[in-house]
Amino acid sequence: MATFLYKLGRFAFRRRHFVALIWVALLTLAGVGAASAPAAGASSFSIPGTEAQKAFDLLEQRFPGMSADGATARVVFKAPAGEKMGDKANKATVEKTVKALGDGSEVTSVSDPFKSHAVSKDGSVAYTSVKYEVSGMELKDSSKTALEEAAQQARDAGLSVEVGGDALQATPETGSTEVIGIAVAAVVLVITFGSLIAAGLPLLTALIGVGIGVSTITALANALDLGTTTSTLAMMIGLAVGIDYALFIVSRYRAELAEGREREEAAGRAVGTAGSAVVFAGLTVVIALVGLSVVNIPMLTKMGVAAAGTVAIAVLIALSLIPALLGYAGRKVQPAGKKSKLLGGGRAAKKEGKPNMGTRWASFVVRRPLAVLVLGVIGLGAAALPAASLELGLPDDGSQPTSTTQRRAYDALSDGFGPGFNGPLMLVVDGKSSDDPKAAATKVTDTVKDMKDVVSVSPAAFNKAGDTATITVIPDSKPSSVKTEDLVHAIRDAGGSITTETDAKVLVTGTTAMNIDFSQKLNDALIPYLALVVGLAFLLLIVVFRSILVPLKAALGFLLSVMAALGAVVAVFQWGWLSGLLGVEETGPIMSMMPIFMVGVVFGLAMDYEVFLVTRMREAYVHGEKPHQAIVTGFRHGARVVTAAAVIMIAVFSGFIGSSESMIKMIGFGLAIAVFFDAFVVRMALVPAVLALLGKKAWWLPKWLDRALPNVDVEGEGLRTAEEKSQGPGDGGRDEDRELVRV
Repeated sequence: MATFLYKLGRFAFRRRHFVALIWVALLTLAGVGAASAPAAGASSFSIPGTEAQKAFDLLEQRFPGMSADGATARVVFKAPAGEKMGDKANKATVEKTVKALGDGSEVTSVSDPFKSHAVSKDGSVAYTSVKYEVSGMELKDSSKTALEEAAQQARDAGLSVEVGGDALQATPETGSTEVIGIAVAAVVLVITFGSLIAAGLPLLTALIGVGIGVSTITALANALDLGTTTSTLAMMIGLAVGIDYALFIVSRYRAELAEGREREEAAGRAVGTAGSAVVFAGLTVVIALVGLSVVNIPMLTKMGVAAAGTVAIAVLIALSLIPALLGYAGRKVQPAGKKSKLLGGGRAAKKEGKPNMGTRWASFVVRRPLAVLVLGVIGLGAAALPAASLELGLPDDGSQPTSTTQRRAYDALSDGFGPGFNGPLMLVVDGKSSDDPKAAATKVTDTVKDMKDVVSVSPAAFNKAGDTATITVIPDSKPSSVKTEDLVHAIRDAGGSITTETDAKVLVTGTTAMNIDFSQKLNDALIPYLALVVGLAFLLLIVVFRSILVPLKAALGFLLSVMAALGAVVAVFQWGWLSGLLGVEETGPIMSMMPIFMVGVVFGLAMDYEVFLVTRMREAYVHGEKPHQAIVTGFRHGARVVTAAAVIMIAVFSGFIGSSESMIKMIGFGLAIAVFFDAFVVRMALVPAVLALLGKKAWWLPKWLDRALPNVDVEGEGLRTAEEKSQGPGDGGRDEDRELVRV
């Protein structure tokens, strides 16, 4: 591995014009494809195998033209203080608005509040439901404009009017903090490298990689049914790993120059050593992201695969474009004032210099490993405590900012009709196998009416064939509450006995039931997913480190950091700690995909730091240093760069906390705090402490397994051996060396 990448690095350095042209061509091609591709339609949301999804599919068959997954809008009217919605003028305004709403070309139905009993008991609030034949993302702009204009005309007539539902669904905005995150990354790079050229390379290559990845996703969005969240996630992860991978290559290149090597040789060795770590770190991230497909939720699979593709591009750019750009940069990647010192002293000068912060910290941990280990574990354990109160759900209009019309419509309906009115349940009674479908539907209605936490049950509405009915149930609690979830389970339990008595199947669906099923499916998939991802990565790390205990320690450390990060997410987004500071306007259940998503992404990113830091230790150990000294050496070379990489990744992820989309905001915070815990507590403190306690045992590997495993040579031992062989009298050795690295 190291020898191949060494040759690749030298080739890219030498043929820099050719390599740079290829990447510019790929960026241009992706950009043209994105610009010329048709606008993406709706990203379909389905959960194969769940009861809610089966009910939706059944509705499509038995109620053709119903558009069960079509967009909906609830136009909520509120009368001025002291007036009622039934007053003549207010009633006329509502009727005029209903007529205007029904004129849309994509509208399938509009309800009349006064005929459908959609007026609150005190008469102050009324609403009309608008049903469309296409989903919210597929709605034409003209339909959305007509909806907004109709609402505005009612406002002009003196009513308070708000619009809820998904008909006005908009693309989330990330806000200015995303740019601030990139700016922070730039500052960290300048401080780390002391050179604008060296700092600019990781940023430039990361932006190129993200540009190619996101443009490709945009170009394929319509054909592959990719949603807007897919590209946002790819951008978030692509920026973070793209900067980090390039940072490690450039840092190693500078270290090789400081050893007195020629530029092309330094580029080859940087890619051969640090590049090997980049490959395996990237593989762990890709495994974690692609592994999301085991959950069997198409939306999540597409998000994971798209983000994994962007990570793969970041790895390829780090291995090829970075050495090419280093060829253009020359020695300008070195700090202007330290060039002679760095390049003139070599190993001797570095040994005589003052120990850096990484060396001093590692020496401290090696002297007191047990104390550091205990304090680190207790600290992460304390941070993880809130995770015991984790409540899962999916965001609805109630989690929107109070400035949005969707949120105000949600609040108005809750005030006028009760909190459960925003999350009605739809019961589908399949009576095709029943002797009397109407009697079965009546049985369902009577049974559900007597249940706890039920406000109202609508009469059964049958299809033309008379074999399938829909029944609407209004819960007493809000959609995301535990009581509503219990009600769904209670109805499903009762449906079993009804099926036994009448041979009619009872299915519970609707947005609320779909969210509950989604959360349950993710919970059920968490353990198998964790086993798959951690298991594959564990095997990969055994190959990289040629050790059993080091990968085991890496996996256990990851579990600590991800639990601590989940605890922090619960504290902020569920309990409300620091919610004002982070712009969280509404606390509530944690997004149901958050745990499994954090497990996947954070595991991949955590292994980045593990590979980058521990490969340096492994390299020193293989080259003859004692275990404790190898730990210090690894930190001397890698601590500053790993710290910079972590700060950059935290800054990039934190930039997405400013998003208007609650899911993106939560993911940004969760990943940022997880990287903080993993990089600065687990990798920088617990890892050296555990390795110091284990000593030589850390690198133990059974002989039979050692013989069976492929030798990937991540530490570059093959390069060192080749260099020693090539050193000889005269130019013969140099000729042999040149022949070795020729591509």
